[in-house]
Amino acid sequence: MEFDFSGPVIEWRGPAPYHFVRLPDEESAEIREVAAMATYGWGVIPVEARIGEAVFRTSLFPRDGGYLLPLKAAVRKQTGLSAGDDVTVRMTVRLHEPRPH
Repeated sequence: MEFDFSGPVIEWRGPAPYHFVRLPDEESAEIREVAAMATYGWGVIPVEARIGEAVFRTSLFPRDGGYLLPLKAAVRKQTGLSAGDDVTVRMTVRLHEPRPH
């Protein structure tokens, strides 16, 4: 499953700041339909994402009925992104391969 979407970089301040891009509702709904084939626990969904020249693997976090794409510090540094910046993402959900019986 591949998706292209855009959105602002948001910052969540906890014990340490985290940065995310919220997936649009339509993409989140499509991912929910295949979540059981993708998640490896706790509802997180493994993905590979591209922002500009930066390609990285991470896991979507379920949040408020949708998903958040975490942006690691190394990715933000490589792309020059900070909170409030608009970003375009190309993302592939990494589905599990069927297990042989």
